[in-house]
Amino acid sequence: MAKSVKDILNLIRENGIKMIDFKMVDINGQYRHVTIPAENFSEDTMKSGIGFDASNYGYAVVEKSDMVFIPDPDTALIDPFCDIPTLTMTGNAMIIDTPENRPLPQYPRNIVRAAVQHMKDSGVADTMLILPEFEFYLFDNVGWEVSAREVSAHVDAKQSYWNSATEGMGVVVPKQKNYHIAKPFDVSYECRSEMCLHMKDAGIDINYHHPEVAASGQFEIEPQLGEVVHMADATMMIKYIIHNTALKYGKTATFMPKPIYGEAGSGMHVHMLLMKDGQPVFSDDNGYAHLSETAHYFMGGLLKHIASLCALTNPSTNSFKRLVPGFEAPVAVGYATSNRSAVIRIPAYAKSPEKSRFELRKPDATCNPYFCYAAILMAGLDGVKNKIDPHAEGWGPYDFNLFHLPEEEKAKLKGLPTTLDAALDALEADHDYLTAGGVFPEELLRSFIKTKRAECSEMSKIPHPAEFDKYYNL
Repeated sequence: MAKSVKDILNLIRENGIKMIDFKMVDINGQYRHVTIPAENFSEDTMKSGIGFDASNYGYAVVEKSDMVFIPDPDTALIDPFCDIPTLTMTGNAMIIDTPENRPLPQYPRNIVRAAVQHMKDSGVADTMLILPEFEFYLFDNVGWEVSAREVSAHVDAKQSYWNSATEGMGVVVPKQKNYHIAKPFDVSYECRSEMCLHMKDAGIDINYHHPEVAASGQFEIEPQLGEVVHMADATMMIKYIIHNTALKYGKTATFMPKPIYGEAGSGMHVHMLLMKDGQPVFSDDNGYAHLSETAHYFMGGLLKHIASLCALTNPSTNSFKRLVPGFEAPVAVGYATSNRSAVIRIPAYAKSPEKSRFELRKPDATCNPYFCYAAILMAGLDGVKNKIDPHAEGWGPYDFNLFHLPEEEKAKLKGLPTTLDAALDALEADHDYLTAGGVFPEELLRSFIKTKRAECSEMSKIPHPAEFDKYYNL
């Protein structure tokens, strides 16, 4: 049920709320926030919003950057990490150029809402449901330095194999042997259970949590399928909860795709399906893997635009250190059933019509989730519009392990970009599917590419410790 201003005022009164916190999102997908005393909150707050400078968020030029943030009362919840009782809300950014204001097209939450409207206007579906899987590391210690005198980073996880000589109780996990491991080796069980309880309190239903493959503190939390705008908000809140709960337990969480050399990387596989008038669009008992023609066209759109999508779904230089052979991360463009080496995997266990779906395995959680999910939807809709058949295009189905192919066969496969620069090149060349219907403004894409190009340039100039190992004594 939608909340009203009266509902918010009741929440404030019944829970002794002292502060109202408004969480906004920048171009990189990080929370920013502004807080007001609870007594300053009124119906006018919900109507007139909170002013902010959008140029500091990466969206707008300095001379046209004054915006207002309008809270969405349906996102209101009590922040469990504030000692002072605090109610938090996210919402939408608006341009102050009319008496009523209008949505800022570049604002991430407005973009995913525009993508949903574009889907409805197309007639293909009226609802997109997604399920992102959150893989992350929990470390007991982390530190780094990037300066003229030192470029270094170190991490530690108590249960990691590298502590076998110093962990007095012998509770260590062999390299790459952490998957579903139980207590006493699963030392962060209570921490993750508390994370899930906070998520439930935030209205995010959870399927399960468990240890992932990497022995040095890798884990996964999987929510249930949810409507795409809700899940974009939920993605931000899930990351917020994981980071803050980890700190409470004396740990630090990271969603870096590849924080440890030689261990599994962390992805954010995205399961997806479409509904129309309450009926599944992707289900067909006569189709390959029980998927409909529309589902196959949707996959075709994703695979056609896969390189440019990487710029939005894997937008860090570290992302491409995960997308390498040998760690169950996809490297070749294709689709298949129950095959984790393919970019698109169709889970064999999702047999009921209302759960017929597939997952895109390449995204990671360094993405801005609003951009990521909107771009996935737009690429898929482009595939449906243009009837892009992935089988006819030679993208599968690959019902065999792509990692174990002979080299001459691997050479025939289309690969993912191997660097962020290459993904940005692809985005510059292929983005018409994103701007269709005015969903992704050209100005935003230019700002995003400029921001990420600067990151690539900066990273390319920093000497790497491994370069000392390779070249110091030549």
